[in-house]
Amino acid sequence: MTDIAEQSANTLLSGPGAGLPNDGTGVIKLDPYLSPFKDALRRRYSKAQEWIKKFADVEGGIEKFSKGTDIFGFNVDKDNNIIYREWAPNVAEASLIGDFNSWDTKTHPMKRNEFGVWEIVIPAVDGQPAIPHKSKIKISMVTKAGARIDRLPAWIKYVTQDLTVSPAYDARFWNPPEAEKYTFKHTRPKKPLSARVYEAHVGISSPELRVTTFKEFTKNMLPRIKDLGYNVIQLMAIMEHAYYASFGYQVNNFFAASSRYGTPEDLKELVDTAHSLGLVVLLDVVHSHASKNVLDGLNEFDGTDNLYFHEGGRGRHDQWDSRLFNYGNYEVMRFLLSNLRFWMDEYQFDGFRFDGVTSMLYHHHGIGSGFSGGYHEYFGADVDEEAVVYLMVANEMLHDLYPDCITIAEDVSGMPALCLPLSLGGVGFDYRLAMAIPDMWIKILKEKKDEDWDVANICWTLTNRRHGEKTIAYCESHDQALVGDKTLLMHLCDAELYDNMSVLSPMTPVISRGMALHKMIRLLTHSLGGEGYLNFEGNEFGHPEWLDFPREGNQNSFWYARRQLNLTEDNLLRYKDLNEFDRQMNLTENHYGWLHAPEAYVSLKNENDKVIVFERAGCVFIFNFHPWQSFSDYRIGIDTAGTYKIVLDTDTKEVGGFGRVEPSTRFFTTPMEWNGRKNWTHVYIPSRSALVLAIESPVSQHS
Repeated sequence: MTDIAEQSANTLLSGPGAGLPNDGTGVIKLDPYLSPFKDALRRRYSKAQEWIKKFADVEGGIEKFSKGTDIFGFNVDKDNNIIYREWAPNVAEASLIGDFNSWDTKTHPMKRNEFGVWEIVIPAVDGQPAIPHKSKIKISMVTKAGARIDRLPAWIKYVTQDLTVSPAYDARFWNPPEAEKYTFKHTRPKKPLSARVYEAHVGISSPELRVTTFKEFTKNMLPRIKDLGYNVIQLMAIMEHAYYASFGYQVNNFFAASSRYGTPEDLKELVDTAHSLGLVVLLDVVHSHASKNVLDGLNEFDGTDNLYFHEGGRGRHDQWDSRLFNYGNYEVMRFLLSNLRFWMDEYQFDGFRFDGVTSMLYHHHGIGSGFSGGYHEYFGADVDEEAVVYLMVANEMLHDLYPDCITIAEDVSGMPALCLPLSLGGVGFDYRLAMAIPDMWIKILKEKKDEDWDVANICWTLTNRRHGEKTIAYCESHDQALVGDKTLLMHLCDAELYDNMSVLSPMTPVISRGMALHKMIRLLTHSLGGEGYLNFEGNEFGHPEWLDFPREGNQNSFWYARRQLNLTEDNLLRYKDLNEFDRQMNLTENHYGWLHAPEAYVSLKNENDKVIVFERAGCVFIFNFHPWQSFSDYRIGIDTAGTYKIVLDTDTKEVGGFGRVEPSTRFFTTPMEWNGRKNWTHVYIPSRSALVLAIESPVSQHS
């Protein structure tokens, strides 16, 4: 089955007589409504090409330009001499200090070149590096006003925090001996046709009241994720962040993997082990903003407020209390593009989920903007074209250098062409997150009685996506699990989760409804909502509690900063049933491939019966959301004639249902048009349940 979104773009790129303009307006062929904005499309495309040409002219190409780690930060040559370089054009003096020289600012002065880059070469001592592995280091600078400032190196690859001494981080020289370096043994998996994404946070991946480690995640979580049928892991909060409760979104050291989970070598082992299981690993990358920390971040690195960031108000995100990058600056482009290359090359990640893309795309950062859907909102003065162009260049670089790379945009605005290639005038992402879907489900559960659900509106929200651009659908991500919000099962069951999830007590109406709808909502979103699917760690089995990291407001408690994955291993609890359904759902998709099939054809949205019927990837999906009404001999339309069998049922006893449909039932089509389909069949569809049928033996079309 070919991917319809990719097919549309590819047809446009290579179709006969397409005659595509080479100026960024090719997307207009796919969406003629963009025609009034061809000047903006041309301008964005032209600016992206200007950057790419500039890198070629000045640096020998973007491939070389984006290997900034070969020049900046610390490098050790074949003779064990250490070379350290730092961009700090606004200081008068700089020196390297650390444990190795007793923090003396005079013994290791640095030299400045004409571009504001400071450099020092520290010769080897007796053939060994003069700075020991893991020892503390800083750059000490004197501003032009005469003030001395000490900073952590901007390109540092390992930092540690000792809260008994100070909340500030220490930079450490990471240069393990050869015997301690992790060697990758497995090649990257190919980009999957269907992306089934497991969003995970290493630190919370255990029932224990502490931070889980990379090694524990490798041992305990990777096999679990594989068994559940996911093929992509999206790792959150890996880039070093000073405040654990920020969920990784206040990054202070962009090249450092968080030491709270272990060492860089431990993370390499995690990624390599995932690859051995056929799992693709994406990094949640935060290039939308940076921590405003001065002592251990990039803020005021050289004493000014505008080295890596815009100066004044444009350089500050008031709601996030953070700093905003200047994407129009040459060295900032080097820093960010090199950051992407570093995570791909050093750690062998397979791509990125870009956080906060809406904030990057617009000067208003999405604050107070409802995004009505009018195209003028995506091309007017509110758009930050420097940020748009940075994302275009970043995506082009990643997909050119790593053909199987996956990039996902967290964008709530619906920017057109976000997920089309640069050659068409697009921003170049592979997928965008369907952020309206979880909002819809929570709004329904908060505001509507079950008998008042609007099935037509549900279908519209799930299918309302841009033709030719791929979407990852989800019912709930980490956002919906955070304290102050509620997960779907908490909305559905609330306090009864604590008292009535045991199989030793009768299934109450609340638990029965909650479990049924939890499965149905997931399956409907999975099958109708996009070209990929995402689940947040623990939500697959209806994790009973929200997520709240240790902070002052909760007496630094870890009680809610953990995932109680052990609940699924208790045979006396019903969580195992939801876990099993999630597994069956993913494995069924893996077999039939509906996520990379063309969009579904919805043949029935019956408001009175609360029944939805659609076909995708040769499967027939039948949902009965009616709270109490079951239907026997319910006629549904099917396009392809044949005998159909049940391949997934939300109501079987092994997934916590009542087993009301006999699994061996076969459905035979009758050749007569029904609901716009060429054939019909009759089904028994119990209340609050869903069936997926697949053809067992097709009917020959020849007499």
